[in-house]
Amino acid sequence: MNDPTPLVLLHGLGMSAGVWGDVVPWLAPHHEVVALTALGHRGGVEAQRRPVTVADLVSHVESELDERGLDRPHLAGNSLGGWIALELARHGRAATVCALSPAGSWTAGTSEQTAGVRKIRTAHGMARAGRALPMSLLMRSARLRRLTLRDVAAHGEGLTAAHVLEATEDLLGCVVLDDVLRTDEEIAPLDPPPCPITLAWGTRDAILPAEVNGEVLRERIPQARYVPLPGLGHVPMLDDPEMVARTILESTGVTVPPPPL
Repeated sequence: MNDPTPLVLLHGLGMSAGVWGDVVPWLAPHHEVVALTALGHRGGVEAQRRPVTVADLVSHVESELDERGLDRPHLAGNSLGGWIALELARHGRAATVCALSPAGSWTAGTSEQTAGVRKIRTAHGMARAGRALPMSLLMRSARLRRLTLRDVAAHGEGLTAAHVLEATEDLLGCVVLDDVLRTDEEIAPLDPPPCPITLAWGTRDAILPAEVNGEVLRERIPQARYVPLPGLGHVPMLDDPEMVARTILESTGVTVPPPPL
């Protein structure tokens, strides 16, 4: 069954709308899909004022929704995008939310936040090093692809060299990365939630572990539906686009036949 309500996809910090590329074909038969690139990210609108806060990023997406005539679309977001989606729901701008390992699921300044920040900084350093690697080396070395994406994907070896290079360019092209990593913002409780909310967490998330950050957010949004994503990492669409698409569709109320055995 198709749902006429549009579905807006929001990516994580240091990524772009392109990260949803392998997920969109699974979603498109059921929704009009719009993938947005956040303020200050590669391919997005340049930030006119610094430092950029998460509140600024939320306001920018809200203005994008207004420009497109999208009042209360379905929202799905990963990491920073999941946080933005939850704040938009707080503003009354979401029909449903599917937040995949949302950032902001911490008490600011504690290890719940700082451990993930350190790993993102490490990933940024690896991206700089990886940029110099020849495509031929990435193409033939599954081990190297896995190492390059070890903190964001549980199965980086299954990605193509093009995926790795695109992720590298996105991360290095994010001019607001340090602004957001330094934030003292966090997700405030949503109880009761303003719309149906799904919290989906990869069980192998190395940035915001389910057993730490997932539990924080389950306490703050106790009426949310919680869905573990077995074997997937922090950016689960890199590991299993189909599982992510099914999770998003279920959150919007679309009935999806089970995958063949």
